[in-house]
Amino acid sequence: MKKTSLVSLVSVVTIGFTLAGGATASASTKISMVGSTALQPLAETAAKSYMSDHKSVSIDVQGGGSGTGLSQVSSGAATIGNSDLFAEQQSGIDAKKLQDHKVAVVGMAPVVNPDLKVDNLTMSQLRKIFTGKITNWKQVGGPDKKIVVINRVKGSGTRATFEKAVLDGKKAVNGQEQDSNGTVQKLVYNTPGAISYLAFSYTETDQVKALKINGVAQTAKNVENNKWKIWSYEHMYTKGKATGETKSFLKYMEGSNVQKKTVEKLGYISVSDMKVTKDADGNVTKK
Repeated sequence: MKKTSLVSLVSVVTIGFTLAGGATASASTKISMVGSTALQPLAETAAKSYMSDHKSVSIDVQGGGSGTGLSQVSSGAATIGNSDLFAEQQSGIDAKKLQDHKVAVVGMAPVVNPDLKVDNLTMSQLRKIFTGKITNWKQVGGPDKKIVVINRVKGSGTRATFEKAVLDGKKAVNGQEQDSNGTVQKLVYNTPGAISYLAFSYTETDQVKALKINGVAQTAKNVENNKWKIWSYEHMYTKGKATGETKSFLKYMEGSNVQKKTVEKLGYISVSDMKVTKDADGNVTKK
């Protein structure tokens, strides 16, 4: 049986530490995180745990997409910019002014409505679906049903990662666009014939069905050795070097409590478990 998704369908979440009796703690340090909704479940969970042990710290976690995260941290509007992208991959961002903290790896998978009788696609078929060359599920061995492509908005790190791995430079078909993993998850569930793509942490639910690609399943082990090609680092960027409680929180993110427990529990992969590395140009190298 699939695990119940721990993910909120709301793309903007504020976490506050609450004392017994309902009184809110007055925090002397406030940290704001904005950006990737793929990273949001891990950021929320780690922030809540950190605040329980650091009652003078308030951490606000918001979604908005990787482009927003990089823009907000660059302008100083956010303390941390959460991103599925390297800063170098985002236009208008001076990556030299940001410091990268890789806190996890996220796999991304094509997902369909759970009632659809299709379990596997070749990479070529997947590419043709998202470029509009294949428009009916019967063309790939499924039912005679129109394919409804649901894409992510421009600026989404999940979209950029998916398109780089799957589309091979070709232009995506025009279709519905949504701004968060949670919204896509809900829409695929409610739309017969729908296909989209989600971070692994959003696929552990009965609301969507993750597809195999070329017979390869979306597992952490397959990401670790690059058999599963659609993955990216989860970055937490700061403007310049992190200091004070921000530095302490990022150290906590990289520590064993998060990396060996929370990361795996929520469907992410620890950077230390990867057998390969990937650079900002998408080049993959064995460690």
